[in-house]
Amino acid sequence: MKAIFRILFAMSLSGTLLFSCSEEEPFSTAGPNDEPHILSPVFPDRNDDGSLPVVANINRDANFSMTLTVTPSEYTDVVWYIDGNEVTQGNSIDMALPAGSYNMKVTVTTVEGKSTFREGIVQVNPLDGDPWATEQSFERIIAPGNEAVLYGDNLDKVKSLKIGEMVIDDVNFSSDTGTPHITYLVPENVAEGEQRLTLIDAEGNEYGANKVTVSSTSLVTSGADRITSAAAWTMTGINLDKIASFTIGDKTITEFTEQTATEILFTCPELADGEYTLTGTMNDGNAVTFYINKEIVQQATVTVSSEQTLWSGHHYVSWDLPDGDPNKTFSLGKELFSGVTAGAVLSVHYSIEPGDEYHQIQPTSGWWTPLPGTTKTDVSADGILEVVLTQEVLDMIQAEDGFLCTGHGFYVDFITIK
Repeated sequence: MKAIFRILFAMSLSGTLLFSCSEEEPFSTAGPNDEPHILSPVFPDRNDDGSLPVVANINRDANFSMTLTVTPSEYTDVVWYIDGNEVTQGNSIDMALPAGSYNMKVTVTTVEGKSTFREGIVQVNPLDGDPWATEQSFERIIAPGNEAVLYGDNLDKVKSLKIGEMVIDDVNFSSDTGTPHITYLVPENVAEGEQRLTLIDAEGNEYGANKVTVSSTSLVTSGADRITSAAAWTMTGINLDKIASFTIGDKTITEFTEQTATEILFTCPELADGEYTLTGTMNDGNAVTFYINKEIVQQATVTVSSEQTLWSGHHYVSWDLPDGDPNKTFSLGKELFSGVTAGAVLSVHYSIEPGDEYHQIQPTSGWWTPLPGTTKTDVSADGILEVVLTQEVLDMIQAEDGFLCTGHGFYVDFITIK
């Protein structure tokens, strides 16, 4: 009898508990003194290189939307930031963004001042047919008062653009070199630093195009890798007219044969063959910077060689250009080779034009005949093309009016022989 009574009592208690759980509303056990947590969504970790992960990948006709579940929910404030600017508050965000990449950060702070955050990249893609500017190399680093270039898609629709909120109406489209691009003059009074770029069509529609970095710092973009002792030295870049000196090894150069905003020429000091550290100083005392391996650094490593320099400069080459255009080829006259002994090595130092769709180099005679022992070469980075000057090659150069460097999508920076 006692056993039956105990069973009935347990069943009665169970029913009471079930009834109690089903009737009461859920309640929070977290209080204002607890640590804040973002329960959902789960944000991915940073990438292996330390960069932020992509947390949203959408087309520009869709809003960036996200809702957080946080705790203690009754005692927290949630703030959303895009590119460091506060854009909204609350557990949810729902906003339109032009095409481009954006740094998103959301912070959760309790009434007691305890805080946590999450961050990532919001990638907004252009639609088919939209004007859009890609990023090829250093063209996104621009200088006040200087011409700049953008590569991309549907750029023929662009009639003006904005850097930040500054409108530039003088925009020129071209596809003469085979790669569509636009050029524009950067205003003298544009604010320095990272700025959003906006492309505008004839109807006034605006399209995102990511960012540019406005800088008054001297930046050498080519010519700082290899040179011949006591030879003419040419470097190109931006804000080069602000350079006061270069130092290579223990030699300092303060006199230049030519100096403009985009090019600087001088004579290399007499140095033994080897590798040297190159640094520079601007007129205001700040360091000159160098674009090396897609990074901006304050010193470069230069190889000094005893090779004889036949030519130095920065000559663009594209066989897609019409006959008669000076940039269809690069040429050296046959007289430069008249005293050369068979077995010498000709080195063509070249750099890539980042905006071109492909890059090929072919050494030929002045009649466009491929030189013996050479081939049409695909290249993807700055480098050196070596041509062994056999007697057969030297005879062809003399018989067929000199040496040509043909191809597409590169610059000849200097030619040496050893």
